[in-house]
Amino acid sequence: MMEELDLLKKDWKKNENSFEQVSETSIYKMIHKRSSSIVKLILIISILEFILWNVISFFFLGDGYIKKKYGNDIFKYVVEINTVYNVINYIVVACFIYLFYKNYKRISTTTSTKQLMNDILKTRRTVLYYVWFNILFFVFGSLVILYVQLNYDSKYLKIIEKIHQDNSNLLLLKSVGIVLGSLLIIVILIWLFYKLLYGILLRKLNKNYKELEKIDL
Repeated sequence: MMEELDLLKKDWKKNENSFEQVSETSIYKMIHKRSSSIVKLILIISILEFILWNVISFFFLGDGYIKKKYGNDIFKYVVEINTVYNVINYIVVACFIYLFYKNYKRISTTTSTKQLMNDILKTRRTVLYYVWFNILFFVFGSLVILYVQLNYDSKYLKIIEKIHQDNSNLLLLKSVGIVLGSLLIIVILIWLFYKLLYGILLRKLNKNYKELEKIDL
């Protein structure tokens, strides 16, 4: 009787391990498929975003818009800055899209839990770097344009001259505050746009990572 009981216990343990293995394998496959779909979606969104901004720039932010917004005084400077800005932006964004593609291919073909976890972390970092590049590059471009306006735009030169004549620190502080405040609002709106666009997908990837951690324990 005891021998039969021992045999039953051994058989139960074998089956228990088998069930656990099947369960973990199923969970891994599900997470792998889900993660691959999320990274593919990130790639597609980044390409569509790139196309969207280029369409907007081509139809609505051309030379006519620049001349109307900035006037004749700095039109030539702004066009040159805009050209250099766009070239750098195109190159860097194209590199990020390529990295998104590589992340997708790598995550689609990975076969181990640890590798999938590493691929998820790499993807999240790439997206965060992409978002921060776009925000910081926009701020840099805006500050360059502002520098040109302060030094070459007749409207701004008159304001600066008036500040010097009146020795009005209050007017100076008010002007700087308005400019920086406007820039800050735009940056926050851009950040919210990217948070809405990629934030949900990154949270899903993070959830997948935590589920993989449980399997890997």
